[in-house]
This record gives sequence, structure tokens and C-alpha cells, in this order.
Amino acid sequence: MLQFRFSRALKEFCKPNLTRLWKASKVTDNNVTAATAAGGCASSYRRSLCTQTDAANEKKAGILPSLEDLLFYTIAEGQEKIPAHKFTTALKATGLRTGDPRLKECMEMLKVTLKTTSDGALDRHLFKKCVQSNIVLLTQAFRKKFVIPDFQSFTSHIDQIYESAKSLSGGQVADYIPQLAKFSPNLWAVALCTVDGQRYTAGDTKVPFCLQSCVKPLKYAVAVHDHGTEYVHRFIGKEPSGLRFNKLFLDEDDKPHNPMVNAGAIVCTSLLKIKVMNNHAERIILKSEMGEDKGKRANRCEREQMMQGVSTAEKFDYVMNFMKKLAGNEYVGFSNATFQSERLSGDRNFAIGYYLKEKKCFPEGTDMISILDLYFQLCSIEVTCESASVMAATLANGGFCPITGERVLNPEAVRNTLSLMHSCGMYDFSGQFAFHVGLPAKSGVSGGILLVVPNVMGIMCWSPPLDKLGNSVRGIQFCTDLVQLCNFHNYDNLRHFAKKLDPRREGGDQRVKSVINLLFAAYTGDVSALRRFALSSMDMEQRDYDSRTALHVAAAEGHTEVVRFLLEACKVNPVPKDRWGNTPMDEAIHFGHHDVVTILQDYHNTYSPKETTTNSDKETAEKNLDGML
Repeated sequence: MLQFRFSRALKEFCKPNLTRLWKASKVTDNNVTAATAAGGCASSYRRSLCTQTDAANEKKAGILPSLEDLLFYTIAEGQEKIPAHKFTTALKATGLRTGDPRLKECMEMLKVTLKTTSDGALDRHLFKKCVQSNIVLLTQAFRKKFVIPDFQSFTSHIDQIYESAKSLSGGQVADYIPQLAKFSPNLWAVALCTVDGQRYTAGDTKVPFCLQSCVKPLKYAVAVHDHGTEYVHRFIGKEPSGLRFNKLFLDEDDKPHNPMVNAGAIVCTSLLKIKVMNNHAERIILKSEMGEDKGKRANRCEREQMMQGVSTAEKFDYVMNFMKKLAGNEYVGFSNATFQSERLSGDRNFAIGYYLKEKKCFPEGTDMISILDLYFQLCSIEVTCESASVMAATLANGGFCPITGERVLNPEAVRNTLSLMHSCGMYDFSGQFAFHVGLPAKSGVSGGILLVVPNVMGIMCWSPPLDKLGNSVRGIQFCTDLVQLCNFHNYDNLRHFAKKLDPRREGGDQRVKSVINLLFAAYTGDVSALRRFALSSMDMEQRDYDSRTALHVAAAEGHTEVVRFLLEACKVNPVPKDRWGNTPMDEAIHFGHHDVVTILQDYHNTYSPKETTTNSDKETAEKNLDGML
């Protein structure tokens, strides 16, 4: 596979400039404090520093002065100014949102800067001020270095799948409580978030709905994160039950089969926030405070008293904070009406609770009624498709929230959660779903399906009409169509399954176009286009079917600026040979471009390849062959 890379020249230019920017910002912050204390204007100081920096580097601006300038040239496409809306449109095309927390500084500076401009456009200096605080992320985005490089093309496929599922009309909306029955059967939403924070939504993605059973894997992940696998699975099994999710049935060890059935979820709820309580319950009571001997461990009554010290409200707040972190601080709410209805109609769950208590399935000292209250509360947590997709993406990203960068869950908790979602997450349809879709997922009676594509993205599908097994009709269809189109199934062969789309890499036609565009830019002398190609990690030495490079074409046409850019900025090999054995020097001599000959001679005298020319040509040929394959 063709490996896209930044050229050695870009690395040499970018590294010192990134260092310079970091040092400049550090100096700026220190001096702003001093200037403010003296009554000076911090903003004017920053402007003067920026002007000085630009002036000092103006002579270097002919080729690649910095990442910020390169990004400007990429978006400007030869213009002297960039309209602000053009920048934000180009940003959205990469999958990033202007409201992304990682771009907060950039967007705030953009708003401030636009107030000082009359035409709403940014020149190179203003653009540089706006983007320099987030230049690494922005460069990644515009170089197509995210997990889904061609995000617009991918989302066009998602739109088609969404519309196909929208036409389905089967299923029944859950009506065992009024709060679920009130939803329209026509509601249909899909939202996705990649591990790089690329976002896409379609349909009714801002309508709040309750997680219901979709909360089960999330609270299990919190329990494992807090206590570890061994402790949690003292109380809960790991096997599919083969029975309905709300059956009064335990495994041969008198434990619930897994955390995705009601019995397992209730026991899992009893483990939340228990870490603090255990530290108290298991500590050695200092009997001197109680007028007795030291060193005696707390008895059962004392442990029960201390375990009841953490209220249901505190546990609920604890889990809610976790949910908000999982969602990158996007919408997470609570439906009190749903909670009250669930509790009033929860006879089956109360029966399961008493059965679990009789079998001693709870940790010692557990108040079963309080745990059931908390269980109903957690089922009544509200999300939107957008916020839930970030939760799924956090699971896909190994516990790191993609849009905040915060580690929320440890890898052990994520791995175990995804394993159980894969085997037990879709009620009695789990085996069929694992067979046909092959991805971890969890459905809920509200119509949601939380889908995880590990290391790629998280998806939330929501549509209230359910099939006879309790899964969203449109959601199941969407997941099935997605895996039929893309090689996301866990057991799809990434090398030999050519009929499926792999959104994680650019297609072969894109690589063919890149060669054509590169050589055409060299032919027309378009240095701005070449800068864009360099920013997007294009191999500036790639060849056409005659083994001619961009340097061959530029030398033959006499474009000195292009030749200088390719040699000095991109550090391309100055003596590549085409199929007839001609080098760029031969082309320049043949067509009488003496300025180009001089540039090539001067550069060749200082050029010192690590290997011989023959080996270098061989490596390039092998690289291009990989690209064609």
C-alpha cells in the first residue's frame, strides 16, 4: 500500500517553526502579564510580536515558511485572502466541527479577528494568528491524516444507507410506559464520531431519548474501571444466557449470566461507587475512638452502616459525571417522568431483585430497594444521537474521548465491555448480529443501537419502532447495510476482500489522480498547487507510466520556481531517470532552459543521497508498484 508521508523537507521546515511558535507563545504569555501590570495592552503586544516574527522570516517565505503559511496556501488556492466562511467550510469537509473543544482557541481568535476586518476575509498574517494555537490538529485534518481520509465520500455512502433504512415501515413503538409510547414512529437518526473526532449526523439527531438498556455496557465499563475484572466477575458471569433478557434465572454458580441481561445489570448497579464504601467497610476500626481496643475489623452491622453512607443520589451523580465525560461534555440529561414510570411498572425487576437477594448475589450490606431505584434512574438517563455517538467513539478509541482527549476508561474496561457487547448486546438477536454484522453493539427498548467499530468510530442509531426481539428495525437494517458496504466486520479480510469499501484508506483512483494532478501542476508552473500536495503528504517523487517525475516536467518546461520548490523544499532526488534514461538535467539542456540547468547543477553539487542512485530508483519503483497494487 502506498505510504503517504511528509517529505523530509517539510519535517525540516515544520519542526523549527513549531518550536518557534511554542517558544513565542510562552514568551508572549510572560510578557503579557508584565504589560498588563504596567497598564499596557496585551493584544497590541501580541500583534507586534507576530509582526516582528513575520518580518524576521519574510525572506524565508518564498518556499515553505511554516505550517500556518502552508495551510493558508492550501485553502486560499492562489488568492491573497481567505473568506472566513471558506475556511470553516473546508474545515467541515474534513469532518471537524467549529464547535470542537480542541479548536476552541482557534475559533475564539477567529471571532475576535473578524471584528477587526470589514470584508470578513483573512490575509496570511491574520490567518496565521487564528490557527497557530491549533495548527497540529488542523494540519492533520487537511493532510487527510485522520482515520477516514476522504470523509465527504464516506458520508455520502452513509447518506444512502440512511435513506434506504428510512423507507422501512415495520415494527412497533414500545408502549409499556407512556414516555416511550409518545415517540413518533417516523423518527429516525444516525450520528457517528470517529476516533479522530470527525462528526456526521443525519435525521433527528438532536431529539433527546432515554438510554434504557444502552446504559448497561457503560455502567459495566465504569464498574470494571473502578474495581477491575476479577472483582466485578465475582458477582456476574460472562456467558450469553440463551434466555429472554428479563428472565428470573441464574447460571450454575448462582450468578447472573452477563451484565447485559436485567439480572446482571442490577447486580452491576450495586457495584457502582462501592470502591469508596469498601475502603470504609474493610478498614480496621480504630476502637480507641469508640472506647474499645484497637485493631478489630468492623463487624457486619458496622459495615452495613458504612456502606449505606454513600447515598443513591451520590452514586447517581458519580455515574452521570462519567457519562458526561464519555460524551465529551455534550448533552446528557435525565427524564424524571420516565424514572417514575419505570419504577411503577417495574414488578418484574423487583422480582429479579428479591431473587438475587435471596441467592446472595449482591455485595454484603447492599440495600436492594435503593439499588433498584438507581437501576431505574440510570435507564432514564437522556442523550441525543450526537452525544451518544461520542460515547461509542470513546469505547472505539480505547477509553479516550476523541473530542476532549481525556482518558475516561482504562483499556481493560473497554476491552471487556466490547467483548460482552459483541456476544450479548442485542437481546436474543445477539448471535445473528454477531454473525452478520460482527461488531460490538447494544440495543435499548427506546429504539437506540450503540454500535462500535473498534479503532475507527462509534455510531448511534435511533428509531423507536422495534422488531419482535426488541431491536430497532431501522437500526438493524442500517448496521447490516453498513457492513455489507464497508469492511468493518471483525472478520473481514482487509487485503483480499476487494468488493468492499475500505474508508480507512484512499482508493486507487485517488492515487492515479494524484500523479496526474502533480505532473499537471509542474507542467503549468502552479507552485500553490504543489504546496497543497506537499501538505497533503503526497509523494513528490512519484512517477507516471514513463517513469517521469514532476521534476522532469518542470525542467522541460523551464519553470524555475517549481524546480526550486521541489529541490529545496521537498528535497526530491535531482537525478531520477525516466524509461529512456533521461534526467531532469537532460530535459533542461535539451529545451535550452539555462536557468534551470544552473539550479540543478548547484543543488546537485550539495546533494548527498544516503544510498546510490540505482538503489534509490529501485526503492521509488517499488513504492510506486505498491501504490498501483
